[in-house]
Amino acid sequence: MPGVDAPADPRASWSLPALGELPRTAELEPLVTRVLAPNPSGMTLDGTNTYVVGAPGSGQAVLVDPGPDDPAHLAAVEAVLAARDARCVAVLVTHHHGDHAEAALPWGSHFGAPVAAGSAQVAGPGGRVLDHGDRLRQAGTTLDVVATPGHTSDHLAFRLESGAVLVGDHVLGRGTSVVTHPEGDVVAYLESLRRVHDLGPSALYCGHGPELTEDPGAVLGYYLAHRAYREHQLLAALGRGPAGVDDLVAEIYAQVPRAVWPAAAQSTRATLDKLVAEGRVVWWGADESDADRVRLA
Repeated sequence: MPGVDAPADPRASWSLPALGELPRTAELEPLVTRVLAPNPSGMTLDGTNTYVVGAPGSGQAVLVDPGPDDPAHLAAVEAVLAARDARCVAVLVTHHHGDHAEAALPWGSHFGAPVAAGSAQVAGPGGRVLDHGDRLRQAGTTLDVVATPGHTSDHLAFRLESGAVLVGDHVLGRGTSVVTHPEGDVVAYLESLRRVHDLGPSALYCGHGPELTEDPGAVLGYYLAHRAYREHQLLAALGRGPAGVDDLVAEIYAQVPRAVWPAAAQSTRATLDKLVAEGRVVWWGADESDADRVRLA
């Protein structure tokens, strides 16, 4: 199998804040203020980005991805609301992972605001389940709902009037996103990347890491190329013989900190499921229902 070079990440030449240097709050545009939650980790990077969205002077705001139910984080969000002279009128959630959704129902109750998300579990009793193409007219502005399944099955993005897109964990400000397994779906993820790309976003406001404003389309193109490269690496490794998932991860992610290998294993399994569905590889083992080894078809 011919060699394929790793795609170049366009962000490498951008002037982005280093890991751990994102400010606690930042006004990204008149419509949007970002509030960084105090939950940094290997998976959440600097922490979860909560977005306060609303037209200046409207007296209202929408919270997107409240994140962890942390008193200090709530106080920081309330300070932004006060500075905007706005009250929270809705809580929106991109997907069900706890680092984005944990505070949704508690904060919705605290603010007396409804919760809206892609699943009924997150939206809760009296909440709203959102679908692709829904248009939310709140806080003096409009947010368009964009279905972006792949990272999780219920993942949503929100396109703002400015052209910026709140992308949750679909695209990260640093590195690449995980396609969770078993609920994640690589085919859906790739389709969602193309869907966001076709919107021609003016900026990507990510669930973790800095905002991406210099060339959002280039980042989306890189994400697509990166997934193709990982697929090529798997096929090349399997061309040398059958292998277990852990062995594949150790080879392909050798230059990545071991702390993120469990997440890499999820993306690897999701990619292998895609290749199995395409008839290019097969799971292999004594018990096919529990096989952890794979080989070329």
